[in-house]
Amino acid sequence: MQYPSIASAYDELAEQWLDDRFSRIDGVDQHRRALGFLDGGPGGFALNAGCGCNTRFNPLLHARGLQIEAVDISPRMVALARAADPAVTVHLADVCTWQPPRTYRFISAWDSIWHVRLAQQRPLMLKLLNALDAGGVFIFSAGGLDEAQEHFDSSMGPKVCYSTLGIPGLLDVIKDAGCVCRHLELDQHPQKHLCMIVQRIG
Repeated sequence: MQYPSIASAYDELAEQWLDDRFSRIDGVDQHRRALGFLDGGPGGFALNAGCGCNTRFNPLLHARGLQIEAVDISPRMVALARAADPAVTVHLADVCTWQPPRTYRFISAWDSIWHVRLAQQRPLMLKLLNALDAGGVFIFSAGGLDEAQEHFDSSMGPKVCYSTLGIPGLLDVIKDAGCVCRHLELDQHPQKHLCMIVQRIG
């Protein structure tokens, strides 16, 4: 069965992230906690992987002196993100094939990379983890399941993919990338919404 691409699905959904249906504080406290693990002074680069159009994390990153880059596959999301914060470089690309032009002190992938098909999850995670500077921090959300799983869901309208490596699989890839988990939380319990904060050793 053919499903809409994630790009076309989010082109259709983009404006929902700008109205009152969407929480302006979702994930903000978690990003504050993640930034607290950064060592040293201000400066450096940050990456928002699957940024969407809502720029609610940007003020936190700007306040740390981080120069923000972002990447998203939806042309409509990218256009809205560029208009909302022109100081950010936003790449229109598939994060699975996009190659980071540098390493980053901070990477966020909040409610985004779980739309990547299961077969691509581990390679994508390794790419993002390997794009961290020494001591760099990566915050992401995932399905907090006990094992790898993939399914399609149409609760937002278009039917889109959700996949996760599961908690054991995520911990394995973090270890294999030479990183360590600093924080793991099912932050919307009893929902299986997992927040993880990871840091590159060194």
